[in-house]
Amino acid sequence: MREVLIAVVGAGPGGIAAAVEAKANGISSVLVLEKGPYPCYTLVKLFKPGKRIDANYKGIAEKPQGVCYFETETKEEFLERINRWIKEWNIEIIFNAEVTGLKRKDDSYIIFVKNQPFLKARFVIIAIGIFGKPNRPSYPIPREVRKKVFFEPPNFCPAGAKVLVVGGGNTAAEAACYLTECADVYLSYRRPKFFRINETNLKILEEKVKEGKIHLLMNTDIERVEPYQDKVRVIFKDGRFMEFDYIFYCLGGRSPVGFLKHIGIEFSEDGKPMVDEFFETNLPGVFLVGDIAVSRGNIALAFNTAYKVIRRIKEKYLQD
Repeated sequence: MREVLIAVVGAGPGGIAAAVEAKANGISSVLVLEKGPYPCYTLVKLFKPGKRIDANYKGIAEKPQGVCYFETETKEEFLERINRWIKEWNIEIIFNAEVTGLKRKDDSYIIFVKNQPFLKARFVIIAIGIFGKPNRPSYPIPREVRKKVFFEPPNFCPAGAKVLVVGGGNTAAEAACYLTECADVYLSYRRPKFFRINETNLKILEEKVKEGKIHLLMNTDIERVEPYQDKVRVIFKDGRFMEFDYIFYCLGGRSPVGFLKHIGIEFSEDGKPMVDEFFETNLPGVFLVGDIAVSRGNIALAFNTAYKVIRRIKEKYLQD
């Protein structure tokens, strides 16, 4: 079985940053395991062409601490940056390698890929983003309409369709604005006003509303959806109903709780994985990076958590 010093689980921004920071700190024995077919798979899959990628969240500046940093740029520019880092720092990635388990052995860990022992590593950095597991509504989606209902941001624009976007965050706002290019767009949010959308997205959304390209359905809560002819009927809790050609739920994501608990990571009473100030879990030498490690996630903060983890490994475990 192959052995490395550091195994990174996930080749998203946080995982790539962890590998880069390791190399920048003189640690060469690093291997990244990615369940998808290429780096930043979720970003490539879910983000529309030309989407703006912001380093910070809600305008909260996160000062770069390591070698990984960037300012606002497009999806394509950001992916080019990631691929450039991979090449420049000679980052080795094994794709289509979904990690399913972890087992302590001596002072290292056996990493299981697709339920088979695959790799031995002294340290494991888990950098799985939350968008790999999108939130879904509490009500069931009937089988008859499942091809018209999506739980991820749109990667296509249905020409001439009447579309409903559900959600009140940045992803929902961006999805609604993108769909105005070819569709009649409605945006349903359960609160009377937005409070989670950053200033730039809110300004663009308001402009689309003024132009009549987005119809806001504020303070609306959906009770259920059902098939109606060749459309999806949405029944609201106040008794109203409307029909749509497509529905896009943009309800955010959640941490891979099942996987983390399966490998033995402990959780606090509020349902968050327990880590110390250096993002080390109760499993010695196992660290979390990015969205699953912090309560307010953004790419700049993911980069900084990766930097802190590598520095901790170097200063606590690798100093002779």
